[in-house]
Amino acid sequence: MKITTATSVGEITGINFQTADVFRKYNIDFCCNGHRTIGEVCEEKQLNCTSLIHELGTVLQAAEKPELNFQSWPAGFLADYIQMKHHTYVEDTVPVLKTYLSKICDVHGSNHPELFEVREIFERAANELIMHMKKEELILFPYIKRISESIRQHVSLHAAPFGSVENPIAMMKHEHNTEGDYFRSIAALTNQYTPPADACNTYKVTFAMLKQFEEDLHLHIHLENNILFPKAIENESLAVR
Repeated sequence: MKITTATSVGEITGINFQTADVFRKYNIDFCCNGHRTIGEVCEEKQLNCTSLIHELGTVLQAAEKPELNFQSWPAGFLADYIQMKHHTYVEDTVPVLKTYLSKICDVHGSNHPELFEVREIFERAANELIMHMKKEELILFPYIKRISESIRQHVSLHAAPFGSVENPIAMMKHEHNTEGDYFRSIAALTNQYTPPADACNTYKVTFAMLKQFEEDLHLHIHLENNILFPKAIENESLAVR
């Protein structure tokens, strides 16, 4: 892949997600704002485009063929993968993190009052994310799979009550942006998930889990915004009406 200033961030991470490490290094949002070009993010962050392109190219050249080539997956299969891997991860991890956050608030909150705000933001983010995932599982993902099936079987696609698939996708992307905002706030409040000197083991584990949760969320949103949703929109345009 030849990267230029006109190449979007989402295109690059779509080819090889290892490039996300480079974008994280420069605090470049590659999931919710993956549509932005290299030229645009370099101008915003005051980065040298040539240097960034070289760094990204080095990662692409050094990396072996990706184990999971998400771009090649059918939309329905990718939707199932997202649900089984990322939705399940959220459902399993949220209760644990809520418990740990409450514990460190009780023990360390007097010395670190920012923990109460972290807990409040995380609980709001987690609750909204779970509702968001249910909308995908019950409404959007089944429709994406129906689109694919109508193309495969050459049968008419029945109109959905929400109209075009672009309508729920727009809502999901808006909610993705909100989740991104929540975790940017958490990262800022925790000094990028850096435990203080007086942190106990639970404190350290909680911050490590929050960091991992955000990283998983970035991949989760990337797979939807930059790969699944464009596939669904394209497939809908090809479906028989």
